[in-house]
Amino acid sequence: MTETRSNRAPTPVGPYPHARRVGQLLFVSGTGSRVPGTNEIPGNVVGPDGTVVAHDIERQTRQCFANIRTILEDAGSSWERIVDVTVFLTDMKGDFAAFNRVYAEYFPTNQPARTTVEVGALPTPIHIELKVIATVD
Repeated sequence: MTETRSNRAPTPVGPYPHARRVGQLLFVSGTGSRVPGTNEIPGNVVGPDGTVVAHDIERQTRQCFANIRTILEDAGSSWERIVDVTVFLTDMKGDFAAFNRVYAEYFPTNQPARTTVEVGALPTPIHIELKVIATVD
């Protein structure tokens, strides 16, 4: 087993690597939409009291996908080698349709298995997190 810690992806929020390879499979840890280096969360609108009052799921999805792509590349895999995706959304009713539109752009032909679940919260004020499994040569 080997682990990947990418300097180009957001720092994990806990004691875990970005990914772990076992044989020909790469297991990418849950990764959200924070911007590497700044931890900015694209599309969040913050109220005077510091709480998130609105968010743009399309912007967060695109950033999340960029982060996943970076981790895959740094671990010796690629976007096209993804075989399974688990999606965590904090607002299924409000965000699912927009998320699916962006998802369809990024997976026009290579359509991995996928599970999407709604969660009450994520560790940072993001509204999407992905966990993926990909193959590696």
